[in-house]
Amino acid sequence: MVWTVRIMLRGPMADEATYLGGRYQILGKLGAGGMAKVLRARDLNLQREVAIKLLREDLIRDVAFQARFLQEARAAANLIHPNIVTVYDFGTEAERNFIVMEYVVGTDLKTLIRRRARLQVDEAIEMMIQISAGVGYAHRAGLVHCDLKPHNVLVAADGRVKITDFGIARALASITPGERSDVVWGSPQYFAPEQASGGAPSPATDVYALGVIFFEMLTGRLPFEATDGEALAQLHLHTPPPRPRSINPEIPPVLESIVLKVLSKEPASRYRTADQMGRVLMTFASQLGMAEALPAAIPIPEPVHDPQALTASMDLGRDQVDWLAVLLGLLVFLAIGGLIPLWLWACLLYPTCPLSGF
Repeated sequence: MVWTVRIMLRGPMADEATYLGGRYQILGKLGAGGMAKVLRARDLNLQREVAIKLLREDLIRDVAFQARFLQEARAAANLIHPNIVTVYDFGTEAERNFIVMEYVVGTDLKTLIRRRARLQVDEAIEMMIQISAGVGYAHRAGLVHCDLKPHNVLVAADGRVKITDFGIARALASITPGERSDVVWGSPQYFAPEQASGGAPSPATDVYALGVIFFEMLTGRLPFEATDGEALAQLHLHTPPPRPRSINPEIPPVLESIVLKVLSKEPASRYRTADQMGRVLMTFASQLGMAEALPAAIPIPEPVHDPQALTASMDLGRDQVDWLAVLLGLLVFLAIGGLIPLWLWACLLYPTCPLSGF
C-alpha cells in the first residue's frame, strides 16, 4: 500500500516539516547521503519509530535519481531477513519521493570502527557472519547490492547487524555477460576490480566489498587509499592488498588467508556468494570456540580441527563437486559396460541368438 502524504512546512525545506500527512511525526535528522536525507520519525498510527529517507530537493527533476530511489524501495521491500533493514512504505508528494523504513537504534559500522580504532577478532567475525547472511539472502533473491560499505551496515544496540541502501542494486536477471559501462556506480574505496573497469557486477563483486569491509574491521584501515577515485580504481585493479597480519598481528593466519582470498582480483578466485563466505567463517568461528556468540538463526557447522582442511574448505567445495561428477560418470560407465558382456553371455545360451553364428 502507498500512503498519500501531506507535508506541512514550518520552513522552506520539506525535511523541516513537523508532520508528514498527519501520520509521521518528524523527530530529527539521522544523516544525509548523495541521494537523500534520512529523518527519524514516529508513526502515529502504529505507535512506532521509523526512519524516513527523503529524496533531496535538488534531485526532484533528475529522472535517473528518481528511478534509482524507486528501485531501492522495490528491491528492499522484497527482502525480508533479520539482517536487512525492512522497508514499510513508499510515497510521493509534490514530486518528492520518500521511503519509510525500520528504525534501527544504534550506529553504522563505519562510525563504530572509527570509535574503536579496530574491532576485536571475534567481534569482527560475528558481525561479518551476520552481514554475509543478509547479503547472501539478497543473492539468493537475485540481487547484487553493488554498494556495500560500512556506512550501509547498521549495528543495533543488541548487536544485530542490518544491511541498508539498495539504491544501485542490480537484478541478476538484468545483467548480461560481458556488459560494459562508462559510468561506474559505487564507492571507490570498496568496489571490486571488475566494477572499477566498468565490468558487469556479480555476487562475487559484493563478496569483494565484504572483503574490504572485513579488512577494515580487523585492521582499522582500508587496504587501498588514494586521493582520488581513479587512483583507487587502479589500486583495486593491479595492486595486491597488504597482509592484514602486518597491521594487526592478533589476526589468526587462517583468517588472514580468508581475507586475502576474498580480495582476489579475479572474481572466480573469491567465494562466489556471500553465503559461501559466511559458511567458511562459521566453520572457522566454531573452531575458535565461538559457537555461543554466533546468531541463533544461523546453523553452526561441525568444527574443523585441521587447519589445512579449513583452508581447503575455502574453495567452496568446487573440487569436491567436480570429483563427485567424475565418480558418478565412472559408475555409469562401469554399469553400462558391465551389462554388455552379461547380455552377450545370456544371448549365446540360446540357439536363436543372432550372434550364435559368429
